Amino acid sequence: MLDVIGIGNLNYDIILTVDHFPEFHEKVNAGGASFGLGGAAGNTISWLAHMGLKTGFIGAVGNDDIGKAHIKYFKDIGTDVSGIRVVNEPSGLAVIMVRGEDKRIVKYPGANLRKELDFEYLSRARHVHLSSNPGGIIEGAVKFAAGKGITVSVDIGEMPIPRDVEGKVDYLMMNEDEYRRKFGSLDLSLSAAKNVVVTLNGGGAVLRDENGKTFEVRGLSAEVIDSTGAGDSFDAGFIYGVLQGWSLVDAAKLGMLLAYLTVQRVGARSAILPIDGIVKEAGRLGMELPFGKNP
Repeated sequence: MLDVIGIGNLNYDIILTVDHFPEFHEKVNAGGASFGLGGAAGNTISWLAHMGLKTGFIGAVGNDDIGKAHIKYFKDIGTDVSGIRVVNEPSGLAVIMVRGEDKRIVKYPGANLRKELDFEYLSRARHVHLSSNPGGIIEGAVKFAAGKGITVSVDIGEMPIPRDVEGKVDYLMMNEDEYRRKFGSLDLSLSAAKNVVVTLNGGGAVLRDENGKTFEVRGLSAEVIDSTGAGDSFDAGFIYGVLQGWSLVDAAKLGMLLAYLTVQRVGARSAILPIDGIVKEAGRLGMELPFGKNP
């Protein structure tokens, strides 16, 4: 059995920090550069593996050096790779220009378009997390998980899904802009999902539980160097918390902590720590979280 199986894209990230974004035909010099493995669900699973959970992944990579690097990385951190397809397409690529909290992204999906659901593999999970997926993948995974009693979280982005499928999602995760565009306001009762988690512009989050009760969690103040992967880190902290039986509020606080650590480093995975390092950071910031007090 696996604690969490992630489903999503696997990319190679090229991150450039700039003073300003180039205009038409303008060339600019980057002040810094970072190169590394990325992909939203892959970033979340990377945190969870380092935090001691048993993890797996469903995705697709190319039969190239980038694909081999993804497989090796996951094996090295103990993530099961038997759900990752190796296909004859180039691996996914993302070029990201960052200026403080603002960024511009160009993606080449490549092999990511060839990922397929493996229901036998999914049946091994306690929890399934989806991020950056087409509607068919989301719908298939959510319906299967609901039928098997497997909890599921979906960081849905801009992808529309049928309302009856949304109603089967245990944890719907979006940022404020995405939620407002989808529902027209920040009224969390408009979503059919069982629990809703919306991260706010400028930090913090609002939550709505299965009983309709809402909560707000304050963010942590940090100088943003690079926001790439901050939402993925938040997802990891939240998922870890709910799988430990924590309240939604405590789970979201842990998510805020991981996002806070992430934005202060360049690269989506450069801030990843093992669980003891995370506990230490929580203590340094005076955060009271129920580590070691699980039911």
